[in-house]
Amino acid sequence: MRELLEAVADGSLSPTEAEAELRGYATGEAGRFDAAREQRRGVPEAIFAEGKSAPQVAALAETALETTGRALLTRVSDRQFAALEEYVAETVPEATIDRRHTTVRVMMPDYEPPSLEATVGIATGGTVDEAVADEAEAVCQDAGATVDRVDDVGVAALARTIDQLERFRDADVMIVAAGREGALPTVIAGLVDTPVIGVPVSSGYGYGGDGEAALAGMLQSCTVLSVVNVDAGFVAGAQATLIARAIAAARE
Repeated sequence: MRELLEAVADGSLSPTEAEAELRGYATGEAGRFDAAREQRRGVPEAIFAEGKSAPQVAALAETALETTGRALLTRVSDRQFAALEEYVAETVPEATIDRRHTTVRVMMPDYEPPSLEATVGIATGGTVDEAVADEAEAVCQDAGATVDRVDDVGVAALARTIDQLERFRDADVMIVAAGREGALPTVIAGLVDTPVIGVPVSSGYGYGGDGEAALAGMLQSCTVLSVVNVDAGFVAGAQATLIARAIAAARE
């Protein structure tokens, strides 16, 4: 405690960083950031941008960078990203920004990412599923896992899936995102001996086109797989990360 107080007094530690050390979370203008989630739960805290104002997103990212050295944001709009870019350019221009569709990672120059001796395979049925897969991939990469991703291998042309089987079988855990009827995770799960996490995507049209058909199909899968909610790329990435951590620990 005294060391923390002395560090705040001499300016080597900010009050926000001290609060995160003491309480596990830091309080800012836009809310509380769970800076200790990764140590406590094994998965990173992410900033869910949807429904927040652009200044709130930038403020939460600032807290994340100050307390953990990086920020992971999901469902980021163009307006929110513009505000985030402006904040980074004005305050930490040396930081790295990685944007993929609506998922964004910001890393301070001195941030040292972790490393896991485990591979997460990611497969998508089609191009429309990529934004959800990006979210899952960002979580796995943030945890230090190796990601082997294959896009556009949907069951409408099953040869595309079969051609990639060896890569799927080499992965320690698979995340498979698919819309429409959601058949791809079921097919892959029947051909590999690794855990498969199915992610139903809200793509399609007509009855069940909002992801309900894909979700129902995966829940009724004849092959063994786990299923997350519609478009829940972050949750799939977090589950895969926990499995990857367990595998890496066993290997050590």
